[in-house]
Amino acid sequence: MITIDEALEHSIRETYIPDLPEPYRGKVRDVYNLSDNKIAIIATDRISAFDHILKQPIPYKGQILNLIAAFFFEKVSDIIETHIIEVPHPNVTIARKCTPLPIEVVIRGYLTGHAWRTYKSGKRELCGVNLPEGMVENQKFNQPILTPATKAIEGHDEDISELDILRNNIVDEITWNNIRNKAFALFKRGTQIALERGLLLVDTKYEFGFYNDQLILIDEVHTPDSSRYFYADEYEERLREGNQQKQLSKEFIRQWLIDLNFQGLEGQTPPALPDSFRKQIYERYTELYKIIMGVPFQPTITKDFDAELQKLLKSYM
Repeated sequence: MITIDEALEHSIRETYIPDLPEPYRGKVRDVYNLSDNKIAIIATDRISAFDHILKQPIPYKGQILNLIAAFFFEKVSDIIETHIIEVPHPNVTIARKCTPLPIEVVIRGYLTGHAWRTYKSGKRELCGVNLPEGMVENQKFNQPILTPATKAIEGHDEDISELDILRNNIVDEITWNNIRNKAFALFKRGTQIALERGLLLVDTKYEFGFYNDQLILIDEVHTPDSSRYFYADEYEERLREGNQQKQLSKEFIRQWLIDLNFQGLEGQTPPALPDSFRKQIYERYTELYKIIMGVPFQPTITKDFDAELQKLLKSYM
């Protein structure tokens, strides 16, 4: 078994396969075209915050993220078709090649994160949704709210209202109503599964695309990169006493960056992640994995991942 210190040196920052065209590199994933209707999505160990990729990767983060996503994709497959074909390796998903919609569909059940920062600044509207007066940080909304964002190729995603999505013809009204209904159903399912495990699904983002004219759920679902979770048993007491919630998400990384005066603003450079903090992040991800999956995370060692990946993907071409 490789130690966590050794894993720091073998984290997968990016992949390179000489026999395949250069992949599309997202914030976390490298995506390879395998055929006209099939792609390979490689979950690397990159980590992002405030729409910036941090320089130091987190060991085995890609495996944890990919396996949790696969678990939840299966759990919601009765609600909507997903892009999943197969998960042949903890870092790899073979998926249908969809046409993605340029919108992130964000469902928020609680006033936290970006929503709280907006509220704290004095604004009482977020993505066209009116927010009530007198709320406090991490307070639960009476009903979950939908706050979309445009999906930027580079730089920051931008908040957008549902009205502007329709007004700008980004999505037609029938499709959008289908998307919003599916999103709320997905959030309800995720909330149920989280509560069974002693967690509160605080907020999350969904991405959709089309495959043969059918609406498909793509990217990831209910992972610690796309979602926030609070511990249910401590929520009410912490809220009542005005204390920060104990949570499993990337929010503690964002807060660490904020404390170092980085919020992804123009001209800012993300600070380096010390190895001690990278280990803390790894431990947070493995904790969520154990809670969600019901078993401890067992990493698959990947010392020569590019060679292993090349051999694997050739079998799908």
